[in-house]
Amino acid sequence: MKKLKMVFAALFLTLIANAQFISSFHPDQEPTNNIQYFKPSGNLFVGDCIPFYHDGTYYLYWLLDSAHHSALNGLGGHQWTLSTSNDLKTWKHHPVVLGIDEDWEKSICTGSVVYHDKKFYAFYATRLIDAEGRVNEQLSYAISEDGIHFNKQKPNPFYTSAPGYDKRNFRDPKVIVDKDGTFHLFVSSALDHAFTRENGTMVHLTSKDLKTWKVNDPLIYGQADVPECPDYFLWNGWYYLVYGRSGNTYYLKSRNPYGPWEYPRYQALDEEWVNVAKTAQFNNRRIAAGWIPSRKDNKDGGHEIFGGSIVLRELTQEKDGTLNTGLPVEGLPGTEASLTLTGIPGPHVTKNNASSYTLNVANGLDAVFFENVPADCYITFDMEASSITEDWGLYLRGNKNNEGGYKLKFSGVDRRVELAGTGINAVEDLFKKTKVQIVMQGDIIDVCIGSKRCVVNRLIEQKGSVLGLFAKHGKVTFSNLKISPLKP
Repeated sequence: MKKLKMVFAALFLTLIANAQFISSFHPDQEPTNNIQYFKPSGNLFVGDCIPFYHDGTYYLYWLLDSAHHSALNGLGGHQWTLSTSNDLKTWKHHPVVLGIDEDWEKSICTGSVVYHDKKFYAFYATRLIDAEGRVNEQLSYAISEDGIHFNKQKPNPFYTSAPGYDKRNFRDPKVIVDKDGTFHLFVSSALDHAFTRENGTMVHLTSKDLKTWKVNDPLIYGQADVPECPDYFLWNGWYYLVYGRSGNTYYLKSRNPYGPWEYPRYQALDEEWVNVAKTAQFNNRRIAAGWIPSRKDNKDGGHEIFGGSIVLRELTQEKDGTLNTGLPVEGLPGTEASLTLTGIPGPHVTKNNASSYTLNVANGLDAVFFENVPADCYITFDMEASSITEDWGLYLRGNKNNEGGYKLKFSGVDRRVELAGTGINAVEDLFKKTKVQIVMQGDIIDVCIGSKRCVVNRLIEQKGSVLGLFAKHGKVTFSNLKISPLKP
C-alpha cells in the first residue's frame, strides 16, 4: 500500500508539473473577423509576434502567455500559437504549433520562420536551467511541411552558446537563407566582457548543414540593452535590421546586406505601447505585428506587464529608406453610421460647418466640446495649425466640464505627439494639413497621424461620453470631423 501511495504521489506531482504546459486556449472558439487588438479568451494573453508570409498566406505566430511571464518560476512557460489569413480580414486560429514537451523546456522563446527546399524551418530559443542551476537560453529548430505541424529536430538544443557571449541572453534567432543555401542566424545576446557596460550585441551565425556553425562579426554591438526579437528584410534596395530595446522597437538601414548601418530620420516603429514589432511581406505590402502590453492591476497607472493584445501596422517607405507606419485598412473596426453632433464652442471658436471648427486663441487655451460620444468609436478628421501654435489636440472619453478622460496632444514645435502619458518624437509636418485616425475600442486607444506615424495606449478606467477639440496659443482648424460608433 505504501508503494502504491508513492506511485500515486509521483503521478500527481508529474501531472501538477505538466499542468502548466496544458493550455486552455481553444482556437475554434475565438473570433475570426479581425485580429487587430486580439487577445485570446479568458486569462490568456499574446506575447511576442512572429509574422511570416508564404504563398499568399500571412502566418502570424505568437507566444501564448497564461501568467504574464510568471509561469515556471518566472521563466515564461511560453509556447508558439498560430493565426493565419489570406486577406488580413478573416483569420483562422490554430492550436499550439511549438509546445513545451519536455520537463527541461521552460519556455519556447521567440524566433523566426523561413521556407527552404519545400519545407518550413522554425528557429527559436529554448529557456532552460543548466546542470549548475543557472538559467540559459539555447537554440533549437523544428521542420514542417505546412507551417502548422512542426517536428523538433535533434540534437535539441542544437547550439548552446557562442564563445565570448552571454549564455543567459542567447535568444530570438532571426533566420534567413541566402542564394548559396547558407543559413544565417541573427541572435540576441551580450558580450561576456565589453569595453563599456553597454554590451548588448547581435551575434551572426552561419551554416550550410545546420550542424557546423561559424561565428561571424556581430551585426551590431555596444547596445545598452540586449537587442531582442530581431527582424531582417530587403525592401526596394534597402536592407533593414529591426530589434527591440527594453520592449520598444528600433531599426537600422543599409544598402549592404550586413551593414554598415545608418540610423533613420525617425523611428516610426518606436511606440512605447507596441512591444518588439516584427514584419512580414503581404503580397506587395509589408505588415508589422507587435503586442500591446497589459497594465499592472488593470489600472491606468499600472506599469507594463508581459502579455497583451496583437497590434498590426502597415509599413511604407520613403525614398531615403526611412519607414512609416499606418493602420492597415483591413484592421479597422466595423462602424455604424457617423453621428450628427453639435459642438458646444468656447468664445474663440468659429463653426465653419457641421464638421469643421476653427480655434483662434492668442492668449491661452479654448475648446469645443461634443456630448453623447460613445466610448468605443472611430474618429477621423483633418487638422491644420498655424506655425506659431503651441499645441492642440483632443480630450477623449471625458466628462462634463472636461473632467477625467484622456488627452491627445500635438506639438508642431517639439515635433511630438502625446497620448495620456506616452508619446512619439520626430513627427514631421504637424503644421501641414494632416489626416488623423483614432480607434477607441475597449481599453485601447490607437492614433494614426497622416498614415506615417502611430501611437497607442492601453487606457482602462475612463469611459466618459464627452469629446473635446482644443488649441493653445495659436490657430487650428479641425475639418471633416466624423465620429462613428463601433459595431457590437
